[in-house]
Amino acid sequence: MILSDRDIIRGVREGLISVDPFDEARVQPASVDLLLGDRFLCFKTSGHGAIDVKQPLDGMMEEVRIVADQPFVLHPGEFVLGCTLEKVGVSPAIAGQLTGKSSLGRLGIIVHATAGFLDPGNCLRLTLELNNIGKLPVRLYWKMPIAQMTFYKLSSEAEVPYGDPRRKSKYYGDEGPEASKMHLNF
Repeated sequence: MILSDRDIIRGVREGLISVDPFDEARVQPASVDLLLGDRFLCFKTSGHGAIDVKQPLDGMMEEVRIVADQPFVLHPGEFVLGCTLEKVGVSPAIAGQLTGKSSLGRLGIIVHATAGFLDPGNCLRLTLELNNIGKLPVRLYWKMPIAQMTFYKLSSEAEVPYGDPRRKSKYYGDEGPEASKMHLNF
């Protein structure tokens, strides 16, 4: 069951959902608008032949920070990792799904490639997989609406939620954009 605006607000008040900072004005009929954070991870293209998924990405990415009115320019075909301003968390009885904003989609901006799911029990600043599939560069600004999160009530509480030591969760509690840890799967 997708949670409605009143259920989202109730979930925040009851501690089943956390959005920090939380602004009730950003609650939509069945989602919460999330804002763009100030940190990005960009791939360094020179000196690297290919990504080996069995190896860590050491030295392959660099962090870029933006402030106030300084935009981050996302060029056509470019892929970078960003993050939400908000730290979003859910109880073991709730899951979340990140999706893009229609207005950005109409400019060719994709906010996630495949990792839009917020596991029950997780709490983090969401990593955004930003891609410009349009024909023109797009300026992105700190604290602009970038995505929206819908929340789902599970049929029962997760027995072993994300973040539980038995789960060996790779991205639990992330504070900013986090590079792939795929190599830990091997």
